This record gives sequence, C-alpha cells and structure tokens, in this order.
Amino acid sequence: MSGPMSLEPGGAEQETLALRLARPRRRPRWALDDNTTLTIRLPRRGPDEEAVSALAAELADRIGPAVHPYEVAALLESEGMTASVIKERYGHPNLFSLASALYARVPRTFPEPPPAADPWRPDTVRCLLRGVLFALPALAYLLTAPLWRADRHAAVLIVAGVVSWAWGQALGHRAHLRLVAGRREAARALLTGSLLGAAVATGLAALPAGGGPVTAVAAAQSLYLAAAGVLLVLGRERLLLAALSPLIAGAVVLPWWEPGPPLRAGLVLLALSATLAAAGRVLRAGLAAPAASGGPRPRLLSSLPYGLFGLAAAVLVVLEGRREPYAVIALTVSMGPAEWLLYRYRGWSVAALRASATPRAFLLRSAAVLALCLSGYLLLLLPPALLTGSGPATLLPLAATLWTALLLQAFGAAWPPAVLCLLAAAAAGAVIWLDLPPGPAVLPPVCGVAAVCLAACAVHLLGRPSPHS
Repeated sequence: MSGPMSLEPGGAEQETLALRLARPRRRPRWALDDNTTLTIRLPRRGPDEEAVSALAAELADRIGPAVHPYEVAALLESEGMTASVIKERYGHPNLFSLASALYARVPRTFPEPPPAADPWRPDTVRCLLRGVLFALPALAYLLTAPLWRADRHAAVLIVAGVVSWAWGQALGHRAHLRLVAGRREAARALLTGSLLGAAVATGLAALPAGGGPVTAVAAAQSLYLAAAGVLLVLGRERLLLAALSPLIAGAVVLPWWEPGPPLRAGLVLLALSATLAAAGRVLRAGLAAPAASGGPRPRLLSSLPYGLFGLAAAVLVVLEGRREPYAVIALTVSMGPAEWLLYRYRGWSVAALRASATPRAFLLRSAAVLALCLSGYLLLLLPPALLTGSGPATLLPLAATLWTALLLQAFGAAWPPAVLCLLAAAAAGAVIWLDLPPGPAVLPPVCGVAAVCLAACAVHLLGRPSPHS
C-alpha cells in the first residue's frame, strides 16, 4: 500500500477510527466508487447518556412507581432487552447497571390505584319491588272486608300474623345460612320450616278463634306468608308479583264496580293458590339441584335472635297500627328503600375505610355514613307521616328503631337489636294492655329510647374496621 495514511479519530467522544487511504494515481477500471476510507469501530468506553435518557423518558410511566432497581430490571427483561443490546446501544455492562441508571433518572411517582367496584351496589328496582310486595297483601283484606268482622276476627289474624312474622325472620336467616352450602340445602330448610311455621301460626291463632271458621282464614294467611317468604328469600320477587296480580286487578276495579262476595273471595283464593304454586315450583327446582359435599351445619339457636327481633318488631308495628293504620302501610312500603339504604351503608362504609388512615378517622367517617343513611330514611317517611296525620313524632321513632336494628343484623350483631326491641315492645305493650298512663302515647318515647340505644350500638360495633374488611 503506497501513499500516506491519515488517522482521524474525530475526538474522544467518538467510537470509530477512520483510516483514510491515499487515492491512487490512476483509477482502476474495476473500481465502482471512489470511497477510500476504511472505518474501524472501537469499543465504547462509557454509557451513552443520551440513549439512556431517551429510554428513561420512554419508560418513565412504568419506572416511576418502582421502589427498587430490581423492579426496573424485571421491566427491562419483560421488554426483551438483551445483554448485547445493553452493551452496544446503551454502553452498560449488564442489565442491573442499566436498571440502576434508569431508576436514578426517573423520579418516584406513586399514582392512586383505580377505584374498585362497589361490592354492595344495590339493585334499586329489586329493592323498590320488595317494598311494594310487602304491602300488596293488604289488598286481600280490602277485598274481603265485607266478608268478615274486624271486631271479632282481627285478633285471630293478628296472632297468626305476628307468629308468622317472627317465624319468617328466623327461617329467612337460617335459609340464607344454608344457601351458602347450596340451593338444595336452602330449599330443604325452607320447605320444612315454612310448613312447620304455618302450622304453628295456625295452631296459636286457633286459640282466640275458639275453633271457628275464622281459623281457616288464619291458616290461609299463614300459608301465604310462608310461601311469600320462600319466594323472597330465593330472590323470586317478580314471580311473587305475578302471583298477586288477581289482588291488584280486583282492587283496581273496586271504585267503579262491585264484584260481589263470590268474586271477592275467589280473587283472594286465586292469588293464594298462585303464590303456593310458585313457591312449590321454586322449591322443586331447588331440591333437584345437586347435594352439597358436606360442611358445617348451622345451629338452630343461631337464628333465635332473628326470630325474637321479628316478634318484637311485629308487636311494635301492631301497636302503631292500632293508632295509625295508614302510617303502618307507609312504613311497610318503606321497607324497600330501607333495604336499599342498608346496601348503601355497606358500600359507603367500605369507601370510608379505604379513605381513612387511622381508626379514629374511620370512626368519624362511619358515624357520618350512619347519620346520612338514617336521616335519609327518616326524611323519606316524613311526607307520609304528615299526609296520614300520624305526625313525625309517632312514626319516625319506630322507623328509626327498625332500620337501625336491621343494620346491626346485617352485620351479624343479632342479639343487641333483639334484646332492645323486645324491651321496647314489652314496655309499650304492658302500658297499653294494662291501660296505664300515658296509654298509647307511650310508643313514641319508648321507640325513641330504643333507637338511640341501637344507634349507639351501631357506632360502637360498626365504627371499627374489622366488620367492613
């Protein structure tokens, strides 16, 4: 090779060495171009800061939440970063060196996690429908009003209704416990319990009836309440609404047409038959489900406080109904919104737990959620209380007592509401039954005291994180 050789490294920051060859005097005919420079790539002597910064900017949103360079290394591996690429493109000896550089370049950012779905979001339509279904059976008494005498037969139906209410509360709790094991086990519990409950309610109602024909009416009422309880526990509200359609049709035409005693009784019997048939169909489908593989069987005594609360609540409602029957209808319909607010309380309490950093902060938030839900329920009942003439001081304490007791039961705290409501029912019942002063006016203050005690229990028991986690 003749001629001078030029060494042009181009500066310390360059990674190539250019060897410029001297141009020959004559260009050979086989030469395709006049490029006479030979380039030799030298090894990199340090990281390429510009390339590393570009990579950091590209992955900043995923490097920022990392709490250790090892997390960045795992990210680079998931991106398919090989050892040769790390050395040649970024000038780092290995993966962990590049990960440490990226971790140092990107500031720490900890974005809030996306809001989780509310597991207690209520079904608004279903809750409202349940409230309507609680009140629709009253249409049967409206249709059959000319066929029986309230002064002679009301006591029989009240006894049967109170017993059925208490039994239904206990049976509903036990059925929900058995539903955890399977639909077959829940169906068996409902079938046995509903038949036994209807028999017990009819038998106790026969005592004041003296074995008269009104006992058959009490039996029909008890059978309906048992069948309706089966459908409500198993979530078949629309089927129950369809079964009660004869009552709705008969009540709609009453203002313009007198159907006569046979048709009045026939519509009620048709609704009863449809409800029994619907309950039987649902139970048959549940019994056809495969049996559970075992598991613990809940004790009967675990449902006792729910039955005692049902008994106390029925007595309090009956005492209120003697004074203001229309107010009781409004209270019955409001059980649908009350159930909706129970779901809202649970959902809002979970949100309050996520937003609280200390137990005291959660206690305050939990008390605020309780006050919001309870006041919302009472405000909903305020217009009916004014329209029916019963007055807020009469209806609202009873409503507050029932809602707060149901809230505690929803969290498994069954004995405090059972004991407090039993004491309230016994005190008010004794004063009214013995005709002691102040007479029927004792119900609002007794319910008010019970509501305050139940609210204090709710703040104490539910103001801790453990029931909501």
